[in-house]
Amino acid sequence: MKTLEVYDPAMCCATGVCGPQVDPALVQFSADLNWLREQGAEVRRFNLSQNPAAFVENEPVKQALTDKGESALPMLLVDGYVIASGHYPARAILAEALELNGAAASLFTPAVKELVAIGAAVVANCELCLKYHYHQAQLLGVSRADMARAVRTAARVKDSPSQSILRLANRLTGAGVPADDGAGDPCCGPDNTQKSGAATSCCHPTS
Repeated sequence: MKTLEVYDPAMCCATGVCGPQVDPALVQFSADLNWLREQGAEVRRFNLSQNPAAFVENEPVKQALTDKGESALPMLLVDGYVIASGHYPARAILAEALELNGAAASLFTPAVKELVAIGAAVVANCELCLKYHYHQAQLLGVSRADMARAVRTAARVKDSPSQSILRLANRLTGAGVPADDGAGDPCCGPDNTQKSGAATSCCHPTS
């Protein structure tokens, strides 16, 4: 397996994803590096403010700094060959350089993770969780519209069990408590089982 070396400009920490103003590009890049490690790639990362000796010891990096200064950073090398300078390449570029083209790219990006967490916070009635993941999603550049969609989806999932039990209670007792009429499932969408003969949906049990 090839080895990726990342030479970062001076940052507050090893990954640069700390502090109140986090660069979304750094968050995404850190996630990409974690994905590369999961695929078996060896990743080494150096920060100019914390590992200055590593920059001096690597000849291509040292020469780039001499010629261009810190504008040459970040600088990425695979087995000693420079693949990027002055920017963080996308995951697809990294995978190609490391010959990981056969590995499926994960759809579970940091942005998707925060949208899932927002929905989970709504279902769990956790205000602190919602505030935290809302803030994290903002840092990643997630739009309020997408966050609202996650909230609405979570609300439908959360509401489905209560609507189902109310419909059952009304059938058994005749209580007449207002509930969804059953024409459409609040979680899984319209129930077409009667017409199609297909199996009932996860939110429409037969009993």
